[in-house]
Amino acid sequence: MFINVAQNGKWELNSPQIMGIINVTQDSFYENSRAKSMADFLAKAAQMISEGADILDIGAQSTRPGAEIINTDTELANLIPYLEALKNTYPTQLISVDTFNPIVAEQALKAGAHVINDISGGSFDTKILEVVSKFNAGYIAMHITGNTQSMHQIEERTDVIAAIIDYMEMKKELLASFGITNWIIDPGFGFGKTVQENFDIVKRLQELKVINLPILLGVSRKSSIYKTLGIGPEDALNGTTVLHTLGLINGASILRVHDVKEAKQIIQLLPYLQ
Repeated sequence: MFINVAQNGKWELNSPQIMGIINVTQDSFYENSRAKSMADFLAKAAQMISEGADILDIGAQSTRPGAEIINTDTELANLIPYLEALKNTYPTQLISVDTFNPIVAEQALKAGAHVINDISGGSFDTKILEVVSKFNAGYIAMHITGNTQSMHQIEERTDVIAAIIDYMEMKKELLASFGITNWIIDPGFGFGKTVQENFDIVKRLQELKVINLPILLGVSRKSSIYKTLGIGPEDALNGTTVLHTLGLINGASILRVHDVKEAKQIIQLLPYLQ
């Protein structure tokens, strides 16, 4: 299994993959994910690559509850220098950019990114799908409801998995109209869902296989874990590892993580658990 990525490449997904998170915004919920300088950014990248990250996901727009939505110029100014430095230092490294802004997506792909990780799945601005198609870029579409202001509001529903399947089937049709048929789904753990719905996503992840697309699971250190345990995100690695293990057993193709080494160890142990 593979997806096409920009720069005329393919991302092989025949075994579980690790996506390492590096944020170039000081507004993300987990402090250790934030690059405080260019040197810090490159040091984090070097560590993640050495620990086995298959792809690095760079974000300049926080999407935590209550985060400010910054303007395009600010997002570009925060993102592009870091992206260019990463590309220059590690020219063969697979890079994803976490954005829902089509202008930012295009500039990121021009600067050497391979994949666009869009929390809106094109819901905020379908022009981002034009950009992805133009560059033949990899694409990750997340399940979300509402807009930039309401995406964390919880909607009433009887079955979160059924809602995600319906959403992704509609996205299949939309993306196909832009010539995008080879992409990755993200069920949107932590976005507009109850704590129980978030845990249900992990428990029932296998049911999303009916969509017949690779699944990315993004649970790392999120509030459903740390609030349930009565701790903060800085102490949520153990809980994250539990959910990562269940997610892989239940069919996740990609783990989006803050802690690459620990996630890689789960993958190394996985054959002995199945």
